Amino acid sequence: MPTVRIAEPADIDACTRLLNVLFSQEHEFAPDLKKQKAGLGMIIGDSSAGTIFVCEADESIIGMVSLLNLVSTALGKKVAMLEDMIVDPEWRGQGIGAMLLDHACSWARENGYGRITLLTDGDNVPAQRFYEAHGFARSTMVAFRKQL
Repeated sequence: MPTVRIAEPADIDACTRLLNVLFSQEHEFAPDLKKQKAGLGMIIGDSSAGTIFVCEADESIIGMVSLLNLVSTALGKKVAMLEDMIVDPEWRGQGIGAMLLDHACSWARENGYGRITLLTDGDNVPAQRFYEAHGFARSTMVAFRKQL
């Protein structure tokens, strides 16, 4: 039976493998083992940065999702940016993504977060439908990025 828990430093290699899958399918990002390990290391074990949840089954990590910490002056509350939602391709279609997302949302609600924001590729209609089915609404805001 799959279970969800907060990631630990020993999970970095498994999470890096999952990020390789994710960044291989996204338009704006490319897999880079060294960068992904560094990023995961900055989050795992530092609750001020965020929280990564992993789904484990058969003694393997089969999915993950990150909630990165922000503050909303509009809400006067902590808010989170949901990033790195990925389920191992062999485990897709079995409710693992829903389990991870529901767990992350419940955890955020219980810990006083007022909102979760996420980005998805504009042409990733299945992901958009998935998030809408789980209570996320499309924003009228547009994302802009500047590489530093």
